[in-house]
Amino acid sequence: MTDLITLPDWPRAHGGFVGRALLRAEPEDFFVDERLGFPLNGTGDQVWLRLEKRNSNTAWIAGRIAGFVGVDELDVGFSGLKDRRALTRQWFSVSLGGRPEPDWSGLATEDLTLLEVGRHDRKLRRGTHLANRFHIRLRHFEGDREACGHTLAQIQGKGFPNYFGEQRFGIGNGNLAAARQWFAGGVKPKRAEQSYYLSAVRSLLFNRVLARRVELDNWDRPLPGDLMIAADSGQCFPLFKIDDAIQERCTRREIHPTGPLYGTGEPRASREAGGMEASILAEEPFWVQGLDAQRMRPDRRALRALADGLEWSFEGDALMLSFELPAGAYATALLREIAQYRQPAPIQAQGQCSN
Repeated sequence: MTDLITLPDWPRAHGGFVGRALLRAEPEDFFVDERLGFPLNGTGDQVWLRLEKRNSNTAWIAGRIAGFVGVDELDVGFSGLKDRRALTRQWFSVSLGGRPEPDWSGLATEDLTLLEVGRHDRKLRRGTHLANRFHIRLRHFEGDREACGHTLAQIQGKGFPNYFGEQRFGIGNGNLAAARQWFAGGVKPKRAEQSYYLSAVRSLLFNRVLARRVELDNWDRPLPGDLMIAADSGQCFPLFKIDDAIQERCTRREIHPTGPLYGTGEPRASREAGGMEASILAEEPFWVQGLDAQRMRPDRRALRALADGLEWSFEGDALMLSFELPAGAYATALLREIAQYRQPAPIQAQGQCSN
């Protein structure tokens, strides 16, 4: 089972892309700044480092920190995997384990800059940060600029489908290919790789559910039986009745319908929403059975993402975009609503699982 896996061109919610452009011609064209959303308390054995990295993936930087301090890579924490071909700022934590604090300036390289050092009493865990701020340059934009502005205004008001981006699936969808080999009885991957492969499969199933709802134009409004998520708290609740109050809260973007991050057990949608999800999952028995064998715990993800502070302008032939997304949302899911973009060939030297 070595054939390549090809993903569909997921349906778009705002009428299709209106132009073509080049993304990430230079790493500086894709700038990401991670926002923690809370202050460090200044105490404890965990040293937190805010780093700016260029053309480097997050896991590789974590390994560099571990080697610099002399600890296991599991002692290094980070909240999210940031894009490799980009200029990104993000936090890492490392437990010194009673070791004297090193001179952190020795960690810096030509493509790695130390911005801040602090202390906190807890390790930085995955999904801890609040949001990411993006500044993106789409070069050589060819298309209808007026239509582009109209689509961006729609996204500004309604949001966009919260697809998992292509980064999730690995270079050439390699994470899915590795998961397929594993599920088919191949060699069990290393523990560090398993989470990448399982996440890729769950992301694929989520995207299929979201794609169906985009096709039916109900991705941003509740259906009977939906599990809704509150934008402020991230808490899910079952929707037993769709009344004016629910509709108004959804219109105000205070709550969003969710889709499945597949696993066994609850929570599950019911009624119309649940039936739709079940029918889509039934079309993917190989992936579902593979996840069942790993006893994955189910979770939910918002079907709609909001781009806060979305601004845009044209500088020559380049479209400049600035916006903030909640942790876990992909900038490329927004970009694909407006442009068919091409990218330079990926660099694979730091590992297949990175993004």
